[in-house]
Amino acid sequence: MPLDKPYRDIPGTTIFDADQSRLGYWLNQFCMSLMSAANRTRFKTDERAYLDEWPMSEAQKQAVLDRDLNRCIALGGNIYFLAKIGATDGRSFQQMAGSMTGMSEEAYRDMMVRGGRAIEGNRYLSDWQDRPPGKETE
Repeated sequence: MPLDKPYRDIPGTTIFDADQSRLGYWLNQFCMSLMSAANRTRFKTDERAYLDEWPMSEAQKQAVLDRDLNRCIALGGNIYFLAKIGATDGRSFQQMAGSMTGMSEEAYRDMMVRGGRAIEGNRYLSDWQDRPPGKETE
């Protein structure tokens, strides 16, 4: 019997649970390999060839190549492991987070300094049954 996962009702949030961990095992192992300077060099020399050494899904490999961190997370990536990709690219965590929200690094930083996103309209997916996201007030 599957576990009840009420946290799946949080909009814009993927919870890294046991299922996500299993799904992203090799993606996260690839990320951890980037802690080695030699592996970072091999990856940056020929990203596709290095990714093909890992038993990841094609979707996971493409998400890495595209640097689509939101897709990586949906495919089982853990942000703390994915940060190794950003570090390999010379990007700060703040730059990565900004890209994941569609904001510039500066806009993301300013939003966080102001306290983050407003909670209104961002509580539960089930709240959106009668109105799609973005239509919280009319």
